[in-house]
Amino acid sequence: MINTGDFSFQNLDTTDWKLLNILQANSNLSIKEIASRVNLSTTPVYERIKKLENSGCITKYVAILDAEKLGKSLTVFCNITLKEHTKSIGNQFVKDIISIKQVTECYNISGDYDFLLKIIIKDMKDYQDFVINKLGLIKNIGSAHSTFVLGVIKHSYGLPL
Repeated sequence: MINTGDFSFQNLDTTDWKLLNILQANSNLSIKEIASRVNLSTTPVYERIKKLENSGCITKYVAILDAEKLGKSLTVFCNITLKEHTKSIGNQFVKDIISIKQVTECYNISGDYDFLLKIIIKDMKDYQDFVINKLGLIKNIGSAHSTFVLGVIKHSYGLPL
């Protein structure tokens, strides 16, 4: 096994990269199916996958849900600027944002804004309620600029390997 403290992507060989690509495309495949795709038996494939998990290359497995089919048809990107920039204010903002389930992603960014939020919500009425009753309760937000997604051109959860 790789010691996670000493791990580097340079420790990965061609088979490891193939395994990552396969699992990224469909982590629901059986070890037997994966093994046949990389021309190995099941035991070394199982051990390699465990190595990738233990090293932190694979962080978790999830089911990807269809937001629209589940009544969440509006995606909003919201740029946030804080009024003040202190460690305690920044930490409190992060804590507050993490607790809001409609915020599916949050990035600390450079440029004109401090944070970029991805919000998945039912509709515009729901978003209005979100802005008033969720974002509006967070202290030290100076401004919030929203961009509404009209259509998705490309969306991928996978990393380009």
